[in-house]
Amino acid sequence: MRNFPRFVLPGLQPNQKLEAWLRNYMKTPHLSKLIPTLVTAILLTIVGGLYIWNEDFRAFANEGWQVLTSNNEQLVNEWVSDLSFWGPVIIIAGFIIQMFAFVIPSWLLIVVSILTYGPWKGSALALCGVLVASSLAYAIGSWLSEYTLQKLLGQITEKKMKAYLERYGFWLIAIFRLAPFLSNDTISFAAGLSSMRFWRFISATALGITPLIGFVAYLGESTERLKTGFLWVSVISLVGFGLYIWWDQNNRRSD
Repeated sequence: MRNFPRFVLPGLQPNQKLEAWLRNYMKTPHLSKLIPTLVTAILLTIVGGLYIWNEDFRAFANEGWQVLTSNNEQLVNEWVSDLSFWGPVIIIAGFIIQMFAFVIPSWLLIVVSILTYGPWKGSALALCGVLVASSLAYAIGSWLSEYTLQKLLGQITEKKMKAYLERYGFWLIAIFRLAPFLSNDTISFAAGLSSMRFWRFISATALGITPLIGFVAYLGESTERLKTGFLWVSVISLVGFGLYIWWDQNNRRSD
């Protein structure tokens, strides 16, 4: 068992024996994390199989990658509009790809969804995309070991994320989703590794992203107003949450 790929085992520490990990894992309830993990495995298998064995799908995926990474709002909007029925599917796929490709801003996909399909349908589509992508990130975080996640995110970032999640979990995730310029997928990975239940995580995600989507729908087509508004939302939410942490830590010291 020494040659077993240890990085794929959730919760396995670098120096922990596999037998000890297996005993602890079997005793721990993982039902809330099992569902998104299974869905992730199925989706990745399907998409990976299509990309490898279907030439048309591979060409389409490569074209989509070039468009989505162009950071050109008009180009993305025109490309999605031409897809007709497949447009919503591609947008949701874009949210998933965005987890790993930081060159695709999540706010751009929200804007494209609303401009292409209108404030109501577009908002619903954007919300669906965020929830699906967040669920997959959570599943990946619960699937990987802490050691591997530290290699992906950096040890300091992972440790800080996990510590803040244990203390401020629900509201920390909501704030990260509300602030568009934060790396909210990073916290989704860390949440999967933490003790936070999936339904609590996804509720916090929905609570944070819904006002942001509504904000985009309200501002409409003005890209400059959107960027300015995003900046203000990020600053206000971070300052407010920072003040709350300061107040909480002062209370803990006084106690």
